[in-house]
This record gives sequence, C-alpha cells and structure tokens, in this order.
Amino acid sequence: MKLILSGDTHGTFDLDKIITFFQKQNTTYTKEDYLIICGDTGICGYSETEETKVRHILRNLPVTTLFIDGNHEDFKKLNAFPVEKWHGGNVHFIEKDIIHLMRGQIFNLSGITFFTFGGAYSPDRAYREEGISWFPEELPSRQEYLEGWENLKKSGFKVDYILTHTAPKNIVSQMGYKDLPGRNEEAPLREFLQQVADHTDFKAWYFGHFHKDCKIADSFFCLYDILSLIQR
Repeated sequence: MKLILSGDTHGTFDLDKIITFFQKQNTTYTKEDYLIICGDTGICGYSETEETKVRHILRNLPVTTLFIDGNHEDFKKLNAFPVEKWHGGNVHFIEKDIIHLMRGQIFNLSGITFFTFGGAYSPDRAYREEGISWFPEELPSRQEYLEGWENLKKSGFKVDYILTHTAPKNIVSQMGYKDLPGRNEEAPLREFLQQVADHTDFKAWYFGHFHKDCKIADSFFCLYDILSLIQR
C-alpha cells in the first residue's frame, strides 16, 4: 500500500499538481493505494460543471482518493451522503473510489492509523453567499469535537498520523499568522487541535489551508504544491 498526501486542490484550479505527479511516476499504482487530499477539494463543489470535471479526473487516477473537508466545500451536498463505516471510521462514499473521511475519526489502513479532523474558517466570507458559496458547517460542531476526543481516548491518544485542514494554535502562530479582531472564528478549532497535539503521540501531522509548503517543529507539514509520500 502506497500513500500520497496533497494540500488543497480547489476544484480543478490546483488539480494539475496531482495529474502531473502521476504522469511523472514510474511506480505502478492500484486502487489499493491512496491519494489523501487535506481539504478544499471541490469534490462536492459550488459549481456542478466544475464538480463533474473534478470527479472525472479523480475517478480516472490509478489510486483511490480519500479527502478530509476544508472550509470551501458544499456541506449541504457532502452531508447528504449516508454515513458508512470504513476501516474503523465514519465516511461518506462520494463514489466507490472517492471517499470523504469524516471529522474526529480514526482509520486503520493496513496497520497505519490516521486521526482526521477537517474544517476551517473562510476569511473571505464577506464576498460569499451563505448556503451557496460558504456554509456554517465549515466549522466543527460540539458533537464533532466530543466524538474526536472520545475516539482519541479510546486509542490511548496514540496514532501514526494526524490529518487536518487547518493547524493547531501554536503551529499557526509559528507560521506567522495571528488572530485579528473580528476574525477569531477559527480560534476554538485551533485550540482544540492544540489540545490534540499536546495529548497525542503521533509520527507526523499533515494539513493544508495556508497555501504554502513548509515543515514546522519537526513533525508538522503544511502541504500545497508539493505532494508527500508516506512509506510503510
């Protein structure tokens, strides 16, 4: 099993990096290998035409696509899919090989464990329309926080990898981003993720959202243009 991680793809806007990655590979991949996108995918997008293009591209990749949600998703569409169990956690099957990894879940893929927690705040809400191009569900509910914490507790606060869209409070600060007056809506999520970071034993934490590629504090990786491989 091979695992490839990517940052935001934003519909087809940033999808070329994935197409190019697989075009340049000499490695043989199968549907038992996984591409994992860390949010803002457009798989359940605002435009039907764009969404159709995205799914067509992902459907024809040699791997199965997994994704966590970001802040730029159509949550009305996404949450309309039935909740199913897959490799130990709750998912939405968008298609048989395009799967949404829900918030606060732990998945076991061939002995490798992942904790997933999507969601983030859209700083451009003022230019979007609620229920059309942004949704209140972009930020987690109390139930999602509680479920995530309970699942970590059941795991003994130990997983191999953590996958999120935004990042823990201290990591965001080290990246140079500060909370601004009137724009602290993401603070509870960052603080929750900081609690996860402080209490959980993990190898590496991957996230997107900030549109840059960088490594912070040895085990935190912000992904955007550069895809990352996890070796078993």
